[in-house]
Amino acid sequence: MIYSVPLSDMIDFFNLKILSRDTEFPGKQIERAEINRPALQLAGFYDYFDSDRIQIIGLVEYTFLQKMELEVRAKTLYRMFQYQIPCIVICRSLAPFPEMVQYSDEFSIPIFGTDASTTDFMGEIIPWLKTQLAPRITIHGVLVDVYGEGLLIMGESGIGKSETALELVKRGHRLVADDAVEIRRVSQQTLVGSSPESIRYFIELRGIGIIDVRQMFGVESVKATQAIDLIIKMEAWDKNKEYERVGLEQERTEILGNSIACHSIPIRPGRNLAIICESAAINHRQKKMGYNAARELLDRRMKSSS
Repeated sequence: MIYSVPLSDMIDFFNLKILSRDTEFPGKQIERAEINRPALQLAGFYDYFDSDRIQIIGLVEYTFLQKMELEVRAKTLYRMFQYQIPCIVICRSLAPFPEMVQYSDEFSIPIFGTDASTTDFMGEIIPWLKTQLAPRITIHGVLVDVYGEGLLIMGESGIGKSETALELVKRGHRLVADDAVEIRRVSQQTLVGSSPESIRYFIELRGIGIIDVRQMFGVESVKATQAIDLIIKMEAWDKNKEYERVGLEQERTEILGNSIACHSIPIRPGRNLAIICESAAINHRQKKMGYNAARELLDRRMKSSS
């Protein structure tokens, strides 16, 4: 499935100045997360030109155009506008050439301006576009930021996910999403989760109803988005099933093609799930920093037995 983002969202998010005469862009959508600096195209090389990308004019491209004869510049820009590019963004508060404004009207291609340098603007817009246009899926679960680690808590309805999230919030951690988690694959290594706007920061507690976490615990108790680092699968205790007790082997789950570390946690009365989740988050961070408690214990036992 191909996702798109309205051009108006980009204008608002980056506070872009509209430099073309037409200030309305009904239905204009961006469908590519990549951008292009058309230096080669301005020099006449159009092989492999990705015309469906946002075109960024920096100081180099602008100076190159500025040094052209008027007639040559007009022909050069006319050829680029013929490709029906989504839009042009001119950096460093540079003013568009009159020919640009003319062809913007003729081909209905908007021109925007930004005060930012080309490098800074590209560094901001590329990750923003990757997030907005990323493949996504909505799953049933709870997402919480625990010590900076994104814990996606999954399990059957009524098993205690929301109650665990509420206890974690009370212990100083932050809620991202309850019940429905929208997950976006922003790279081959990163999944980012958020909540649908309609239910953001609300938790459903059976027997009590809906509570507003942000209103009850303050703005420091919630977070809009969070990278998913670890999955906690809650399941009813099965006495016939053998659960992991040492942790040498890491279970993993695949979401949108990305492999995420996972723990299956058996649920039974008396288990403090919030502390278990905190311990899992800290342990996962230690592993990322190169320390594995299970391997350390194994090494000690091997040394003591030798």
